Amino acid sequence: MTSNTLLRAARRTFIAGAAALLVGVVAVPSFVTPVFANDGPPSVADLADKLLGAVVNISTSQTVKGTEGPGAVPMPQLPEGSPFQDFFDDFFKNRGGDKDSGAQKVQSLGSGFVVDADQGIVVTNNHVIADADDIEVNFSDGITLKATLVGTDPKTDVAVLKVDPKGHKLTSVKFGDSTKMRVGDWVMAIGNPFGLGGTVTVGIVSARNRDINSGPYDDFIQTDAAINRGNSGGPLFNSAGEVIGINTAIISPSGGSIGIGFSIPAQLASGVVDQLRQFGETRRGWLGVRIQPVTADIAESLGMATAKGALVAGVIKGGPVDNGTVQAGDVIIKFDGTDIHEMRDLPRVVAESPVGKAVDVIIVRKGVEQTVKVTLGRLEDGEKAASAEDNGTDQGKADKAPPVSTAAVLGMTVGELNDDTRKKFSIAADVSGVVITDVAKNSAAAERGIQPGEVITEIAQESVATPKDVMDRIGALKEQGRKNALLMLASKTGELRFVTIRMD
Repeated sequence: MTSNTLLRAARRTFIAGAAALLVGVVAVPSFVTPVFANDGPPSVADLADKLLGAVVNISTSQTVKGTEGPGAVPMPQLPEGSPFQDFFDDFFKNRGGDKDSGAQKVQSLGSGFVVDADQGIVVTNNHVIADADDIEVNFSDGITLKATLVGTDPKTDVAVLKVDPKGHKLTSVKFGDSTKMRVGDWVMAIGNPFGLGGTVTVGIVSARNRDINSGPYDDFIQTDAAINRGNSGGPLFNSAGEVIGINTAIISPSGGSIGIGFSIPAQLASGVVDQLRQFGETRRGWLGVRIQPVTADIAESLGMATAKGALVAGVIKGGPVDNGTVQAGDVIIKFDGTDIHEMRDLPRVVAESPVGKAVDVIIVRKGVEQTVKVTLGRLEDGEKAASAEDNGTDQGKADKAPPVSTAAVLGMTVGELNDDTRKKFSIAADVSGVVITDVAKNSAAAERGIQPGEVITEIAQESVATPKDVMDRIGALKEQGRKNALLMLASKTGELRFVTIRMD
């Protein structure tokens, strides 16, 4: 073929391609997925129509001291007989409240959803109705009903309300299984953002098991479905129309949605709702330990191959395991059949367990796995005991954490110096402080030659008398950015020496 022939063929190919582009006909290779492939739901209209009636707007009002509160503008002093007197009196004294007290009504908006149409049970966030004097539930058909508070749980930010279902037909939705949700699954949020009730947004599950440091049981579902102020307490639905989350928080520098919202998973929320409905309060399981993360260094010092589980840093005095079943320095790696991968897994799984249940707990003690049987107490009882303990102390210095009988710090297990420990380690009667009952192999304390039976009398030149004192003092030094802790140790006979232990 001559060069002229090749040139003419190229021109024909170019012209044909250009013509195809002009009329919008472009050949797509069979292996290329079209950009607008129907991978997502073609429409969510039917699903939204079915669910909108069960989602409600929550409006609350609270009486506050308007002109006496922080940041209030003081009433200006005007000359007697000023023509502006009436204006200022109306503006400063009569704003929605009592003229003498300066009280005024503050209103807020949120969302919720009906879970029991027959009983008129509505679920929302605790922060939506906190401190409210009046709560109203507004339905999609325009009906407004007064609501009474059944119970709240600030730890999970869940609240349960009740309205009178008589004379008004309610629509309800049910909780689904949030554990089955996968990253990438479609979800729908319905709520009352900025007072715009009945707003539907769609997105996906962006992540699971998020810890945003909002409470002890953080396990949020992250979604990019638009969630804004006013969506709090509203439901997050799966494609089957089941509630798999309660929308509760967003990350947003501007206050509007940037595609990062968080929902309380139904697995956690449903149990809380059931307890609030039944008892008006929560009844959580309690193990009675203080825990901390297992770092690579801690795992190595305890003879563990990998860093996992929750390290028992202290055993609560009078708690369920204050009988030696679980000891300070143990690492809990499985609780009632559930693996404990990291520290934050343990409080959640324990709290979800029934009070009084006997469970198997797998621990690592001195590098050896063993199973112990534990009967759970009630968390709320432990908190009441801690509160009573605090009430007997200086309120300015009271620590909410309950006292511990033993504690694990810096590779040492420490305990109370009492008649039993004095006898066990042959400690003289005139020695005071906190006794060291065990030292982890390869730990910083072991490197310094510290032995069981020695007594810690001071830390950083402050005396200590209980295991809790030791934990608090070490914690304070860490907060100050200290790298080492100076300990004064007493031998069994009372001879003193100073030891410095690194705290990294």
